Amino acid sequence: MNAVIRLEQASKTYTRGATTVAALRGVSLQIQPGEFVAILGASGSGKSTLMNLIGCLDRPTAGHYFLEGVDVAKLDHDQLADIRNEKIGFVFQSFNLLTRTSALQNVELPALYSASRISVQVRHQRAREALELVGLAGRADHHPNQLSGGEQQRVAIARAIANQPSVLLADEPTGNLDSRTSAEIMTVFQSLNQSGITIVMVTHELDIARFAGRNISMRDGLILKDAPVTAPLDSQAELARWKRAEQTEPQPALTP
Repeated sequence: MNAVIRLEQASKTYTRGATTVAALRGVSLQIQPGEFVAILGASGSGKSTLMNLIGCLDRPTAGHYFLEGVDVAKLDHDQLADIRNEKIGFVFQSFNLLTRTSALQNVELPALYSASRISVQVRHQRAREALELVGLAGRADHHPNQLSGGEQQRVAIARAIANQPSVLLADEPTGNLDSRTSAEIMTVFQSLNQSGITIVMVTHELDIARFAGRNISMRDGLILKDAPVTAPLDSQAELARWKRAEQTEPQPALTP
């Protein structure tokens, strides 16, 4: 099986005045279709830079990055924009929803910028199907201020998958959520992953990383450890624990 993501000795350096900062230092990595991978590391470890490269938001200074076999460094700005819109779905910590539009309209946004010229009917259908996949079919007409934080993040996930991308990239997707709501979002991610969607998630939360099937730890621009998760947490089981504990105090943390 060909890797959907392949980096070969990818490096990224930034120049700040007279100082050169090596954010990534010769990283080689392969992610296969259908994997759920969590990238961990402290601030300055290089995980955000790696995510930017994978998301085609930046190019490596040296080395190569192949997305579905295409060398990203050889693409121009318009081609990169098309790839970001059609091949990659983004989920952010802060949701980034348009406040004056409904959940359905927010989910439809990527299709408006698609080079494939998707018809209005197909756009509506894909958006409604995406909302159904994240459990919000009945909230399509609600605006963000009418939704909880967890529901807003579900809308953001639906928006990310509406164009049927090859890869879903999530940057600290539970950073603004409490533990119970985080488990709910992990339920959505695990369900999407089981349906075949490749997910790459950046997080600094070790307990959230345990919902993934593979953990990559970074430090100083290098991959420190890359290993499968022996027994990934089951998000449905974690939610069941929360529901049982709702009648008692204190509420539980995620399974240690």
